[in-house]
Amino acid sequence: MAIINFVRDYERMAKFQLGRFVGLKGPGVVWVIPIIQSAVKVDQRELFFEVPPQTNITKDNANVDVDFVLYLRVMEPEKVVLEVQDVMGAARQLATTTLRAVVGELDFDDVLSHRDFINAQMQVKLDEITNRWGVKVTAIEIREISPRRRFRRR
Repeated sequence: MAIINFVRDYERMAKFQLGRFVGLKGPGVVWVIPIIQSAVKVDQRELFFEVPPQTNITKDNANVDVDFVLYLRVMEPEKVVLEVQDVMGAARQLATTTLRAVVGELDFDDVLSHRDFINAQMQVKLDEITNRWGVKVTAIEIREISPRRRFRRR
């Protein structure tokens, strides 16, 4: 008995036979024979996720909270299935650490005034790594940059 899977136009199905990758299927009807075969659906639409405010330290040791939205698209479904376990989780962690690196190279005033530069730097750095996963970072949009107040002891 086979299992019938319906793969939409924006999806592809990575099919495995006895644990070995045998190819991408879809769109349309895809048959999977239980026990012998398995399959994983991959959504090829543009995906996004929000990163909540992250505290970052600038080059001149000022604390700023930055939150942003990351947009990405699966370009090679085979790589997404074979090269990374959780593409969204990996992209989120990578984006967070990349933001810290980019902000850490800038002075406080530059962080506040050069949003587009930060977006562009992050996109270039993220693309270098996500390309190996078959994913393209299509945009990064910083939503808010807020200075953090320092508490002084009296």
